[in-house]
Amino acid sequence: MVQKLLLLFLLISISAQSQEIEPENLFSTKIGENIKKYRQNSQAAYAAKDFERAESLFDSLINNVVNESYLDNFKVKKLSGRKVELYDFEKPVFLMTYASWCTPGVGEIPALNEVANKFHDEIDFVILFWDTKKNVKKIASEYSSKFTILYVDEKENTHDHIVQTMKHSLGFPTTFFIDESKKIVDVRRGVLHPYNEKYDTSFNLNYNSFVNGIALIKDFAAETDRIVAKE
Repeated sequence: MVQKLLLLFLLISISAQSQEIEPENLFSTKIGENIKKYRQNSQAAYAAKDFERAESLFDSLINNVVNESYLDNFKVKKLSGRKVELYDFEKPVFLMTYASWCTPGVGEIPALNEVANKFHDEIDFVILFWDTKKNVKKIASEYSSKFTILYVDEKENTHDHIVQTMKHSLGFPTTFFIDESKKIVDVRRGVLHPYNEKYDTSFNLNYNSFVNGIALIKDFAAETDRIVAKE
């Protein structure tokens, strides 16, 4: 009983802290301080067709800058038109940023639906489209009902720094794996795929990438539970 009360207290504390995150620890601040140099080096690597270096630069940015920063809170819309905030989600969050003009691999959406159906009791699954409501409505039905579909129409947020930072920093599709306190545990770009890729190959590559990211969130939660238990 004591352990359960301690865990409850910890979760409440984490929730409260998520609303009082210091600006210097926010994703928008961390990425803003480093994105210019990253883009210059990344563009040079791609121009030289040094794809290995380009991937290494991305991994370095994520591991040394983005991970352990906190997701910014900002308002987005559901297809119903109702506004919500990203901090409204209380569970760990699987957040994929997307756009309707992106072409997913043949197995990507089935893999997404599989992981959402499997883990939705423990994790909030969210897809945030940088797009118009009209475009998002056309494709929303392809996703499991376990996903919360959100969108941001940048034309309605032309002076919103956070929106511009979120959209234009890492590209998309990009998946953020976020713990209960809104700390970013990992970030992964969409699996690169040739258009003639077989379904099984595409499904397995995407599914494994998603599950590995989810495992990081679950491991973090398990470690938190162990700390509480020791106390």
